[in-house]
Amino acid sequence: MSLKEKISEDMKTAMRAKDSGRLATIRLINAAIKQKEVDERIDLNDDQVLSVIEKMIKQRKDSISQFEAGGRQDLADIEKAELVVLNAYMPAQMSEAEVQAEVTSAVAAVGASGPQDMGKVMGVLKPKLAGRADMTAVSAMVKAALSK
Repeated sequence: MSLKEKISEDMKTAMRAKDSGRLATIRLINAAIKQKEVDERIDLNDDQVLSVIEKMIKQRKDSISQFEAGGRQDLADIEKAELVVLNAYMPAQMSEAEVQAEVTSAVAAVGASGPQDMGKVMGVLKPKLAGRADMTAVSAMVKAALSK
């Protein structure tokens, strides 16, 4: 079953269970997927769907920090609930040690010698770690590895 089919099935399940919060978030996911498909005139595969969900997760995290900074805990709580539903569709996250090992091997594979090679290293890591690790944290690890 593809990820899009799983999302559709989960939407039906949420409708039957009358779980309005989960249903609303799943509908947002479906809308984002359909928007991307219409814009680019393609059918999204699982990797592209994960990319859409990853973008939505990043947006929610940004919103949460903004709402909390503005003293709007009620809105931050709504975003956190959406984040839980979105994270359910992401693959299992890699541990920090696993990510560090990938960073080390990528630096060695590219032959990176300093911060100027960060783009090359990230180019190797992004396809491997997309959806399985927070790319902001990966970027920080690469920067630290290249600064030594």
